[in-house]
Amino acid sequence: MKLVSQFTSFLKDTVNLNQTRIDLLESNVEAIRNFIRQCEWSPRVRGFEEQGSWAHDTIIKPVDGGEFDADVLVVVDPVDGWSAKDYVAKLGKAFADSSVYGSKAKTWDYCVTVTYPGERKVDIAPLVRSRKYDGSMEVCNRAADRFDASEPVEFTAWLRERNTLSGSNSFRKVTRLMKYLRDIKTTFTCPSVLLTTLLGMQIHWYDKDSDAFSDVPTTLRTVIGRLDDWLQDRPTKPRVENPKLSSEDFAASWTDTQYLNFRSFIHKYRGWIDEAYVAEDRASSITAWRRVFGEAFAKGEVVEASKTNVEGVSRVRALLTSTAAHLDSLVEVVRDYGVSILPDFFYRPPHMLEPSWLKAAHVSRDVHVTATWHQSRNSTPIRVVTPGEVLPRRGGLWFEARIGGGQLLPAGFRVQWRITNTGAAALSLRQGRGDFYTPQQNGRRWEELHYRGVHLAEAFIIRMADDVLVGQSQPFHVVIE
Repeated sequence: MKLVSQFTSFLKDTVNLNQTRIDLLESNVEAIRNFIRQCEWSPRVRGFEEQGSWAHDTIIKPVDGGEFDADVLVVVDPVDGWSAKDYVAKLGKAFADSSVYGSKAKTWDYCVTVTYPGERKVDIAPLVRSRKYDGSMEVCNRAADRFDASEPVEFTAWLRERNTLSGSNSFRKVTRLMKYLRDIKTTFTCPSVLLTTLLGMQIHWYDKDSDAFSDVPTTLRTVIGRLDDWLQDRPTKPRVENPKLSSEDFAASWTDTQYLNFRSFIHKYRGWIDEAYVAEDRASSITAWRRVFGEAFAKGEVVEASKTNVEGVSRVRALLTSTAAHLDSLVEVVRDYGVSILPDFFYRPPHMLEPSWLKAAHVSRDVHVTATWHQSRNSTPIRVVTPGEVLPRRGGLWFEARIGGGQLLPAGFRVQWRITNTGAAALSLRQGRGDFYTPQQNGRRWEELHYRGVHLAEAFIIRMADDVLVGQSQPFHVVIE
């Protein structure tokens, strides 16, 4: 079922950034504009342009209580004798010298960021007009001291056109939903500009007034179905060009592994969305949509558990309270019902060790584990593996931990891996493990697929300066037949 009204409420109550926060952000931006006009920064300011999720109206409420932001471009005339780094560095100095912004501002490669306590920040980037030729637009790379071509206004116009073609503001709403899915599941890495572009590429001029875009859930199903088809036709990472600047490849920052992981999960979520959309009764449809978006979907509606799900829960509880030998049967239960059927106490078996490091005041959960399947440790990957996917007892997995939007660990941090096995084969050979292990190659951990069962791999991020635990991933489920 489509459940259009439930999607409306879900967007309003859970996904969308509320108007109060937007008003605060806009007030901050207006104050920053006034400061730039009045400060002693040399370039002649021709105007300001919004950029990013704020400009595209795809900004969402941070799922972890983190920051939301606005991107502002300051359009300026070129200054004789200035190189690219001067525009950013001198703008940064103007903010740093300010009594209002000095403690809030930090200068980066392309922009100056003003961070407001608690939840929001504004990125301000110079955009130099008509330096290279009349009408050219260039952002400034301070680190490389290089001007980079840019077409932010044209790109925003292209996205707005996608929204018009989809009707009822549905493209923007679907983009917000997919950003929420990315952030709440943390199963794939995709920068917002890349994700928005990939979604926008699935809407064409002939889609205007099409039934395939009649409402939000229908648009979601259409766009993700088309995106999955597009990805499945491309087994290796493609270029994803800025539709208004062909020299810019939005996919350049993606690794091959991140692309394959994204491709795999979009295929998986496409199947879940299809199941939810075609479910014939309300309860089944809500349950299926919650599988996609979590329990916040149709919040407040009580859905009676289906007979099948009750049977699955009963089977799991019976298995986990009986002998260790019967734990092998969990493989069939997880294959039939998914890893969400596992109760909380499954994740604390007696042989699993607790972390010994001191914990930071806030241990980040923004740590993501990916895995690739290989025939042998040094062979090329067969493919990316999704958590909970049933695998044969053949070959092994390389695990890798990433943080935030898919970045590698910065200098000064290390990863430790907790590997925990279950199942009669592993336990009878005293291979339940549950201990912590060092990586073998650039933070990655190799594990062979030996024992039938449902096993767990977790990444723990340690700050090396004081040996404090600062980050921990969700368990990555490895299910072996």
